[in-house]
Amino acid sequence: MRLIRVKRETKIEKRFTPKMGELLTKVTYIRKHVFSIPIKTIHKYRETYYGKIKDCKSCELAK
Repeated sequence: MRLIRVKRETKIEKRFTPKMGELLTKVTYIRKHVFSIPIKTIHKYRETYYGKIKDCKSCELAK
């Protein structure tokens, strides 16, 4: 039985960029879990409309 596990999860979220406005995009979270309880988000990134991978720091959450 593993005590510490790293899991990858993809969600669809609303994001906002100044150039494009509001958009729906797939955001992938890489999280560290201890006993199946999420402890820390290690990294998160998103896939663009054209299939490129970008860091989520370039856009904010939509209000």
